[in-house]
Amino acid sequence: MKTNRIFRLLLLMLLPFIGSCTKDEIVFDSELPRFELREGYELLEVIVPQGTLATDKIYIIGEFNGGMEAVGNPLWQLEKAYDTDVKWGIYLNPADFVDGKTLADGYTFYSVEQGEERSLDNTPVLHKDAPGLGQRLNVLVYRWADYFNKPANPDEVEHDGYVIYIVDNTGYEELAMYAWGDAEAFGGWPGIRPTGKIEIDGINYKYFDTGAANEGLNLNLIFNNNGEGKQLGDYNVTLNQDFYLELTPEGVNEFDPSSVVTHDGYTVFVSDLTGWEALYLYMWGTVNDLNGGWPGMAPTGTQIINGVTYTYFDLGAANCDAGLEEHVILNNGNGKQIDDVVVFNLDRDVYVELTASGAKEIDPTTYKPSGTTEPDPVVSEYSIYIENLTGWDSFYIYAYGDKEIFGGWPGTKSDDIREIDGVSYTVFTVEGSGETENLIFNDNNGTQYDALTITIDKDYYITAYPDKAELR
Repeated sequence: MKTNRIFRLLLLMLLPFIGSCTKDEIVFDSELPRFELREGYELLEVIVPQGTLATDKIYIIGEFNGGMEAVGNPLWQLEKAYDTDVKWGIYLNPADFVDGKTLADGYTFYSVEQGEERSLDNTPVLHKDAPGLGQRLNVLVYRWADYFNKPANPDEVEHDGYVIYIVDNTGYEELAMYAWGDAEAFGGWPGIRPTGKIEIDGINYKYFDTGAANEGLNLNLIFNNNGEGKQLGDYNVTLNQDFYLELTPEGVNEFDPSSVVTHDGYTVFVSDLTGWEALYLYMWGTVNDLNGGWPGMAPTGTQIINGVTYTYFDLGAANCDAGLEEHVILNNGNGKQIDDVVVFNLDRDVYVELTASGAKEIDPTTYKPSGTTEPDPVVSEYSIYIENLTGWDSFYIYAYGDKEIFGGWPGTKSDDIREIDGVSYTVFTVEGSGETENLIFNDNNGTQYDALTITIDKDYYITAYPDKAELR
């Protein structure tokens, strides 16, 4: 029949289009290019596992760059895409490769926070695919090693003395804890490494057992990057209880586990400086009136992050990864609004500073609300007591770091000699407000060595030997 012939003809015409809608050709948002191509460079765009921190440091390692020796070298460090936490990139110049090696000789990725790359079955991974010069390649990291190293069960851990629990947001590659006060309780600088990791009520901590023998001591804790030149200011404790602390690059703060909020899906955090009596969030785009018609949804709650109070809106887990492109309008429900505060796919948390005249996205790790000023630092006078056992004809201290507190090279020497408890000290007086300084002891005649890294916030007693220095 003529009708059947027409149907068969239409079916043949449609076959190419039916075949083009296969699952293999679906492109996910994480696979979209996030970095511009560069002539002469190989571009790897790396899709990292969920839970990778935006503050993490990730490196590519392989035979072409010395393997683990590349960790810490900015040349081999990945950069996070500006608009998503799941895509990171690195530009590679083959001229930087060693020993004639290439990516085809194998490479993997290393997270400072979570360890080396692993497959879904917890085996090491070695990639060998490479883009051409001026081209890009997507690489998928399934897991980090820490995914398989589950924190200890708190019910099964026996602690030695009181415990110091740490939420570590320093970004340090290694963490150590030194103590001074009633005793140098954890040994000489830089102190002890964490006893272990533990999960309590959904929060992951690093923890230090302080030792039953140290109970009751009053100590000043100095958290540092295991003696590699970075440290936080002193935090005073008396070891008569457990402590929960959060570490950031700026300092040490008491941590309240009850303040941790479990969010429903991704969240819009608003630092609200408008002065409006009410705040609402409205969305339009792929779906209009998502989470409610005008003026939109009311705030889910408030949360303090790095000392800043945010009004937040949970967008709902059901809306995640649904391919929705939504425009966000923040308003007061009574005639005042800021349009298109952000346009995104509900694929990430968003942090915004909102004023009555506009809005901008912010980085919560460094953000200070507009109009706030840093208080003037409190400058105090401190003394550095040196027991000089060098045998040098002259003894100078030079310092570099936040400032040259002893002036230019070779620094300064002191004629202030004091005897304390039978020990003769050369005393250097300095003014400071928490600056970090690296001391070099020298004789201004060719002999010198790197001594110690200190924070100018207290007095120090140091023994100087001919080739090293030790805190007393």
